Amino acid sequence: MLDLTYETPKPKVIAGAKHDWELVIGMEVHAQVSSQAKLFSGASTQFGAEPNSNVAFVDAGMPGMLPVINEGCIALAVKTGLGLKAQINLNSAFDRKNYFYPDLPQGYQISQLYHPIVGEGEVLVDMAPGVARLVRIERIHLEQDAGKSIHDMDPNMSFVDLNRTGVALMEIVSRPDIRGPEEAAAYISKLRQILRYLGTCDGNMQNGNLRADVNVSVCRVGQYEKYQQTQDFSHLGTRCEIKNMNSMRFIQQAIDYEARRQIQILESGGQIVQETRGFDPDTGETRSQRSKEEAHDYRYFPDPDLLPLEIEQAWVDDIAATLPELPDAKKARFVKVFGLSEYDASVLTAEAENAAYFEKVAEGNEGKLAANWVINELFGRLKKDDLDITESPIGPERLGQICALITKGDISGKIAKDVFEIAYTSDRDPGEIVETEGMKQVTDTGAIEAAVDEVIAANPAQVEKAKQNPKLAGWFVGQVMKATGGKANPAAVNQLVSQKLGL
Repeated sequence: MLDLTYETPKPKVIAGAKHDWELVIGMEVHAQVSSQAKLFSGASTQFGAEPNSNVAFVDAGMPGMLPVINEGCIALAVKTGLGLKAQINLNSAFDRKNYFYPDLPQGYQISQLYHPIVGEGEVLVDMAPGVARLVRIERIHLEQDAGKSIHDMDPNMSFVDLNRTGVALMEIVSRPDIRGPEEAAAYISKLRQILRYLGTCDGNMQNGNLRADVNVSVCRVGQYEKYQQTQDFSHLGTRCEIKNMNSMRFIQQAIDYEARRQIQILESGGQIVQETRGFDPDTGETRSQRSKEEAHDYRYFPDPDLLPLEIEQAWVDDIAATLPELPDAKKARFVKVFGLSEYDASVLTAEAENAAYFEKVAEGNEGKLAANWVINELFGRLKKDDLDITESPIGPERLGQICALITKGDISGKIAKDVFEIAYTSDRDPGEIVETEGMKQVTDTGAIEAAVDEVIAANPAQVEKAKQNPKLAGWFVGQVMKATGGKANPAAVNQLVSQKLGL
């Protein structure tokens, strides 16, 4: 593993405040399980289907309909827990959380309050190269998603789409270990990365498949340390929950605004009211939605239609054996095996598909050279064309061929960029491009020496200047490269120019 410094969080000082305040954040992330069927029915989870077309009788709350547990959802929740180094509870149970909204046809949500399927775990959040924060996971429980109320289709009526009703969610609850807006975004980013590597959630925030409830409170400097010593939450101040955040940028804006709002109230002699708030991206402000409910307000009780869930350790072990190499381990391997900087390794392992592409390019090639071409040339071009790695017009084998041609000395780095452009736009083989387009690098020292002699003979005044100022030798190198159409070996040109000028 990488050598990391575990940075101790520092008090967050809010500009314009009378006192120093510490910002305390906990997050409840709702991650949609990547299953084809819902948690308790066989209805499809397809996104974008016609409204109310993916609804089974049990999802619609029809009388007499009984839920049946989707074993695949259970397996993916266990896999997520293992990926977060969490305790897997062999015995868990489902409860009913009672509340009434038009998009909740049963009048309750099946969830896990008292006995979640996954216990304590952790997420290592990358803050800077070599610096990480440890965010503790309190629990992960499975629950049903609700439907969606639609208010903008008719000025006089609201509509309800129940397609999401009953879709399996993993609620990943953190401890209040996050200390600032940037760290909150980094935490979500790292959690999303891990879930995507595991294949348990696609992390699509735009579609609502990963969204967060952000709990924000502020306390005076020193109170957080007291909480760490006592685990007494009263030291952390009264928290407010910002619901359903599905953008990392908006999460940061909401936290920053909410912290300033709370500090202003406290420094004016007021008190924070525990409540649920929403974020308005147009104004950058949070707004009160309702008073914050506690567990007793939902009248939780064990779901009478579902037996306690019992799983075997052997089954958990079988799932553990299928875990992929996760981001931190992959990044450490890339640093060690390919000699990459931690930054380059982080870029290449940000997505599992990127890492797999790079490894194919690096087969038989020098690791740093392969990384430079993937990060600088390929990623830059894909970004320009608004494509992701799976849509790349040039495959890893062909980009690897370009790297091999550079290493063999058949082409220079400059020529390689021209080869890349042709291969990217025409799907031609790099070796064939070099041969048919006459791009092969000139390595014949006799031919290069003749070109150097010709340039020197034609520029006697520049020769005298170069002898006075050796830095001007680069001018001769450029002229030789120009005269050879960029095909001369740059190292040989540099050596011969210095030799001929007596530098």
